[in-house]
Amino acid sequence: MISLTDVQKHFGKLHVLRDINLEIPRGQVVIVIGPSGSGKSTLCRAINRLEPIDSGIVAIDGKPLPAEGKALAALRADVGMVFQSFNLFSHKTVVENVMLGPTKVRKVPRAKAHSRALELLERVGVASQADKYPAALSGGQQQRVAIARALAMDPKVMLFDEPTSALDPEMVNEVLDVMTALAKGGMTMVVVTHEMGFARHAGDRVLFMADGQILEDTEPATFFANPATERARDFLGKILGH
Repeated sequence: MISLTDVQKHFGKLHVLRDINLEIPRGQVVIVIGPSGSGKSTLCRAINRLEPIDSGIVAIDGKPLPAEGKALAALRADVGMVFQSFNLFSHKTVVENVMLGPTKVRKVPRAKAHSRALELLERVGVASQADKYPAALSGGQQQRVAIARALAMDPKVMLFDEPTSALDPEMVNEVLDVMTALAKGGMTMVVVTHEMGFARHAGDRVLFMADGQILEDTEPATFFANPATERARDFLGKILGH
């Protein structure tokens, strides 16, 4: 479903993605973890070319992503993205936020988009907030709306770039619960996160990144019980030791 071949990316002299080769089959949930500055978010954003790459190939469902233009926009519509910040349109109601992509990009009739939006808001547990504006919602509720908005496009893949890092601790689980349900439902997901409990229980696979490279690529149980590299052992020691 997602394929990266020999992907390279520099920011100036900094080599932020180094020889990335990655195959993610349909329905797999891949958790990307690692220290700050390891290239996790850049990897996530490169998958739908929000971050242009220097060289290499990124393909979604067998189709290489072009660098720009209408073909890129069409393929990108198949890739849902949820960011740290919720990026909701403040002047539109919650239900209007969720309807926007389907009506504008997919040309879905408004009535159909509206009923689908309400279904998705129900699924993520915020249907009662449909007619409110984003500012009236908590951070956790706004992030769940952002997930519903991404799902409204019927994406083939969902990318999550640290979706809980801007939330107050008591709101984190409500978002992770929605993501866990999505994972169990068979959605292909790439999740950059610091939430080790989620990585351990919801992921099929853990990628550990450092210095722009994927140093480990294994099942969560193996990674957490017996990391193969010194770098990963050091990382886990620091975060699991508290």
